[in-house]
Amino acid sequence: MKLDWLFIKFILVGILNTAFGYFVFAALLYFGLHYTLAVVLSTIAGVLFNFKTTGKLVFKNDNNKLIFKFVAVYAFTSIIGIIVLRLAELVNVNLYFAGMVSTGICAIISFILNKNWVFKYEKN
Repeated sequence: MKLDWLFIKFILVGILNTAFGYFVFAALLYFGLHYTLAVVLSTIAGVLFNFKTTGKLVFKNDNNKLIFKFVAVYAFTSIIGIIVLRLAELVNVNLYFAGMVSTGICAIISFILNKNWVFKYEKN
């Protein structure tokens, strides 16, 4: 896979999305919400924010009807991440290292699925 500007934008927007999700989580904790509710609410807010920023800033597409495909990709890559971690656990690979590897794998899969299925990006 050729490393191009679109993928770099995808990664940079991903960093922004991660910061946003953590900020929401931390703010909810600060205001007294239980951590389980903070996780649920920050995940929902994070996915919605991620959908809008990835669609608009990376793929120049703001079609809200694509949210279901986007959530499906998010769920699929989460499952892939869990599988990678489980395999790492089975062969006694350090889970912190496996988490980094898993993040990279999931980012590439997510980019490919978002580009070719969710947002069907075509160069202008």
